[in-house]
Amino acid sequence: MTRSRRYEEIRLTTKPEQMYAIDDAIEKLKASATAGFDETAEAVFKLGIKPSQVSVRGTCSLPHGTGKTLRILVFAKGEGLTEAKEAGADYVGGEDLAEKIRDGWLEFDKIVASPEMMSIVGKLGKILGPRGLMPSPKTGTVTTSVGETVEELKKGMVEFRNDRHGVAHCIFGKVSFDASALKENLIALMESVAEQKPEEGLKDRYMKKTVIASTMGPGIVIDPEEIAMVTERMD
Repeated sequence: MTRSRRYEEIRLTTKPEQMYAIDDAIEKLKASATAGFDETAEAVFKLGIKPSQVSVRGTCSLPHGTGKTLRILVFAKGEGLTEAKEAGADYVGGEDLAEKIRDGWLEFDKIVASPEMMSIVGKLGKILGPRGLMPSPKTGTVTTSVGETVEELKKGMVEFRNDRHGVAHCIFGKVSFDASALKENLIALMESVAEQKPEEGLKDRYMKKTVIASTMGPGIVIDPEEIAMVTERMD
């Protein structure tokens, strides 16, 4: 892959083989974000699991939010409709919204659904699934408390899920955040991933490697000893 001159200059300041304490990693992250926009801070977790046997999936309410404004669509009826609207949902409805989605409309970032609406939402699986938009009880987006969930998403609740290689990706803020806010968000995310450690299907140390990066920046590896300090608290 051809890299830009800007990227190559930044990469020279970050040694791929070096491992950093969280504070130092956050400092490197902020320094490497030199693009002409407010880059997103991202974390990548290499998990020691057997993806064919188990999956790691969950949510995390970031203490300082994501720095992004989410457009939330809610499938509900009755009181759920009122709760969703009062909580700030951008779109609320039922079959009418499903029809719009079938016609190609996808102007939203998250979907929350009450259980009784899943008979409608389930038919949209081929459209929503590949885009990571399908609601699920495991991430709390299929719930009887739609209002509370919308509020949590608006405040900064994020989802994570491992891929077929056992790697989970998730954002944890914007590089314009204070270093302390980014650190607190990252630790909260690490704790949430640690909480989802499966009892079976492990082939190695659970959280094998954690790397953070800005949208356009190089990867910065977190010292495993600091990761262990977080995961040990969750055991």
